[in-house]
Amino acid sequence: MRVIVVGAGVLGTMHAWQAVQRGHEVVHIEREAEARGASVRNFGLVWVSGRAAGEELTTALRARELWEEIGAAVPALGFRANGSLTAVTDETELAVARAALARPDAAARGFALLTPDEARALNPALRGDLLGALWCERDAAVEPRTAQRALKDALLASGRYTFLGGREVREVVGERAVRDDHGELHTGDAVVLCTGAWLGGLVRELVADLPVRRVRLQMMQTAPLGEKLTTSVADADSFRYYPAYAGAGLDAMAAAKPQPPVAAEHRMQLLMVQRADGGLTIGDTHEYAEPFSFDVVEDPYEHLTAVAEALLGRPLPKIRHRWAGVYAQCVDTTRVVHRERVRDGVWLVTGPGGRGMTCSPAIAETTADALEW
Repeated sequence: MRVIVVGAGVLGTMHAWQAVQRGHEVVHIEREAEARGASVRNFGLVWVSGRAAGEELTTALRARELWEEIGAAVPALGFRANGSLTAVTDETELAVARAALARPDAAARGFALLTPDEARALNPALRGDLLGALWCERDAAVEPRTAQRALKDALLASGRYTFLGGREVREVVGERAVRDDHGELHTGDAVVLCTGAWLGGLVRELVADLPVRRVRLQMMQTAPLGEKLTTSVADADSFRYYPAYAGAGLDAMAAAKPQPPVAAEHRMQLLMVQRADGGLTIGDTHEYAEPFSFDVVEDPYEHLTAVAEALLGRPLPKIRHRWAGVYAQCVDTTRVVHRERVRDGVWLVTGPGGRGMTCSPAIAETTADALEW
């Protein structure tokens, strides 16, 4: 088959990967010279721990297997099975962690509740005050700034992959064909549109009432820490954000311990992962009401810095990068992704939300199976 993939973020790239791995030819079209959206503006986390039971967790676990397989084939992805620690600092947070451990799927997630000494033995960089930590063995990480580039290089080596950057697809022409803004027509046996947060223009013409919204986030990255952060790290505010932790324990925590105003206003959690160069990627915020601000706001960064320093028990290195990103999320947040046939042979796949980096390999595999590639 000849497969046309539009969009070179992680979701589009994984669709291209699936097609090439199954022996097909791929033409990959991206409006930028290379991916510049949420796929490179994230933590690079393969995050199983907080996923909702059912389809979301099943997708994340399958994606975790695929990430490890792909990482072995493409070492430049920087895949590492580093797991995660969600730090707890008081009894209300500890109760939520204990409830997570009691879930019927806790073993599948690789959950364990650690004492402070056990947590520090696993991650000695956590020198702050802890009451314990929820360990998730199945969480992992890749390098988001370079992952798509590494995958593209591997795809090019197959001899069955053509990348066309700097071209915006303007029109779906009949069945199984698109025309770009250079006037070139690209025809295949299947077309997959993975346009990310680009929900206007062609996408709006194809699906007038797309059940997908955009979400904006802020993040930052430090200079090298100077020591190893052996696991990814989350704070207990992440319990408020991820569906796996919903329940009476979380309700009690929220009542007893409201978020600080800046964290509540910006719907914040702390996630922290170390990059290959030793720096720390730290975030994040969530903004849902458009139009989004064009600038970044300093208060959330100050809050994140304070939380990170409390967990590490030391000052953060100098902040070298701050940025904002926008991703597409299904309005019904229980849905993993929106997949719709918009013409014969033409599929739109979008809206994974913050699950995109985690789940994209399995989402692409499901698309390929559904289309009988």
